[in-house]
Amino acid sequence: MNKKSIVILFVAITTVLVFTGCTGEKISQVAQDNTTGVSTSNDKNVENATHVSTSNDKNVENATNVSTSNDNSGETRIVTDSAGRQVTVPLKVERVADTWMGHNEVLAMLGADDRLVATMFSSKKRPWAYKVCPAYYNAVTLSPTYDVEALLATKPDVVFMPSRDKNIEKVSALGVPVVEVSFTDFDSMKKCFSDTANALGDEEALERSQIYNAYLDSKLESVRNISSRIPYDERPKVLHLVSLSPLCVDGGGNIISDWIEAAGGINAAEEVKGGIMQEVSMEQILKWNPDVIILSVNAKSEEKEKIMNSTSWKKVKAVQNNKVFVNPEGAFIWSRAGAEQALQIQWAAKTINPDMFQSIDINNETKWFYKTFFDYELTDEDVQKILNAQAPD
Repeated sequence: MNKKSIVILFVAITTVLVFTGCTGEKISQVAQDNTTGVSTSNDKNVENATHVSTSNDKNVENATNVSTSNDNSGETRIVTDSAGRQVTVPLKVERVADTWMGHNEVLAMLGADDRLVATMFSSKKRPWAYKVCPAYYNAVTLSPTYDVEALLATKPDVVFMPSRDKNIEKVSALGVPVVEVSFTDFDSMKKCFSDTANALGDEEALERSQIYNAYLDSKLESVRNISSRIPYDERPKVLHLVSLSPLCVDGGGNIISDWIEAAGGINAAEEVKGGIMQEVSMEQILKWNPDVIILSVNAKSEEKEKIMNSTSWKKVKAVQNNKVFVNPEGAFIWSRAGAEQALQIQWAAKTINPDMFQSIDINNETKWFYKTFFDYELTDEDVQKILNAQAPD
């Protein structure tokens, strides 16, 4: 499918961008001021990203990290994945499978959702993804314990798989190219998105990955420029709670700790080993006594009500001060390993340290993000539902 090359201009803070979206159709370009509410006028990342190359720009060509095979057919090329492996993929990737739930959203952000033939998403669990990118309906939904035969029956050209997927070797041995994708912090996340664009192999995906990474860099820098002023001993302790039964939290050493720190907080569960979704006791939470509690994944508005009315939880400072929040959830869960991390850091900053981040307009940022990367115009009502982790109508 022919794609139109995109020239993007970041004006001051960011620009409002409109280009090829979830439908894969050609969209005319629009660039105008977008008020983010966080000053980035001296942001070198934005200045350096002012011109995102067209198809004739050698910088894009040289940044692809893709080498063409020497065979005479010219039908394959070699890419490097997140694990550093060199993988031979078709010259033109038209059918894609993805077994990492958070990464499914990344494919949509890169304009490749219309190539998905197998996904970990379902319309029941990820209704916003299907609303803004209806191409997901054309893909087969795999279960978390998917069968390899069911995956291969979709005839993918390439399969994106998280490094923890136990089926990597089996799928590779059957002759299907497997591109490993993984990240644990913002730097490795940007690399993962670039690696994904390289594997997809088209200019639109490469341009979108550069635009996204420049946007993320600008937001990280602007938020950190403010949060860095907060002394460590004055930073609020933030507990990211993912379920009440069992009682599970997100520990340290992962991207959850990264956005909490960027937003000017401290992960109350930093000492918990094993990373995300670790079971803990109520006694441990009382010992941590977090200043802020953020509910996500399997803990939402109903769980918030239970916490606020619980005798045990009322001993916690966050409950006493009404600092219990439900994390936004759109095409994917903002707080997890997905593209909406760029919005998460801004929402978290304003939520954790509201006095220092009054200028962030998360409503406008959310609208801009969805228009730019999903080619979807959110209404004010849509934004409120996403911010409150509610399903669309």
